[in-house]
Amino acid sequence: MEKNAKIYVAGHTGLVGSAIWKNLVSKGYTNLIGKTIEELDLMDQKAVEAFFNDEKPSYVFIAAAKVGGIVANNTYRAQFIYENLMIQNNLIHQSYVCGVKKLLFLGSTCIYPRECPQPMKEEYLLTSPLEYTNEPYAVAKIAGIKMCESYNIQYGTNFLSVMPTNLYGPNDNFDLEKSHVLPALIRKIYLGKCIEDNNWTAIRKDLNKRPIEGISGNNNDAEILKIFLKYGINLLSYPSFSASIEIWGTGKPMREFLWSEEMADACVFVMENVDFSDLNEINKSGLSEVQASGTSGEIRNTHINIGTGKEISIYNLAHLIKDTIGFKGELSFNSAKPDGTMRKLTDPSKLNQLGWKHKIEIDEGVKKMYNWYLNN
Repeated sequence: MEKNAKIYVAGHTGLVGSAIWKNLVSKGYTNLIGKTIEELDLMDQKAVEAFFNDEKPSYVFIAAAKVGGIVANNTYRAQFIYENLMIQNNLIHQSYVCGVKKLLFLGSTCIYPRECPQPMKEEYLLTSPLEYTNEPYAVAKIAGIKMCESYNIQYGTNFLSVMPTNLYGPNDNFDLEKSHVLPALIRKIYLGKCIEDNNWTAIRKDLNKRPIEGISGNNNDAEILKIFLKYGINLLSYPSFSASIEIWGTGKPMREFLWSEEMADACVFVMENVDFSDLNEINKSGLSEVQASGTSGEIRNTHINIGTGKEISIYNLAHLIKDTIGFKGELSFNSAKPDGTMRKLTDPSKLNQLGWKHKIEIDEGVKKMYNWYLNN
């Protein structure tokens, strides 16, 4: 990418998009475009068409999406499939129509089957059924991968797809209903720490920044404790102020986590150094002679996993966060609630082969995340 090229980052204010934006700026890119949802509704086909006709970006990052944790995915199934399909269809098609040089579509490792062999290789896509709780979101993301592949094959575009593992970092979503597991645990355990410290000033400050279902720091103690209880933040005794935190599931599922700013660095690396033709050649080189002869003319699985190749159980993650924050209370795991997929470990070999590897490990990342939360 040329340093002065016009680059559009869709979703530039979110966890993923803001990290990509920051990385581009740090590397000297000077002509970035970002639009808030108020400025541009990406589900509005005509509005997206007009935007591309007016701005004519040369490069596009698709980091805009409707995202959430297991509760949100399972509750808002129709919204997750409809909104994500609309957003990516509009952006990918208009990028083709307007002659965008290169596009990067960001998906998620939930595209892989529920019972996927571990670690998950790109070639395992569409080999067996998906995890039910996030199936609509996963189907939308798979459609985005196939749309990029298909436009490349039919129209000669250079549209790439990357599948980041579970991300966390600056500008993450700490909404207790809709957030992913790591930021939700940080907030819940932090609020539990505030309870056991009898620090109502900190509790009210937190709720004024991020109200929970309309409950802010202006509500009374009883109303605050009631909404806390709904989300598993429990005051156990008064006036000694001990607390417990309830966590969905058994704690046994294993998860891989990647610092969002490293994900952004990987995305920019791919845009700067990789073309669709390179990925097809890598896929071919990984096949045996028998496999290659059986897939003649087929182009599949050209997406790239972005991950660490390392995993931690939800139980150990919760205790790591507990130790980092200094919470002394109890962590209780509610086995009546769903666990989701038991393992989701990526195989980042393709990305490593292309020349990029992560540096930030989970213990360092949790400290960085907690400090960011306290200061923002």
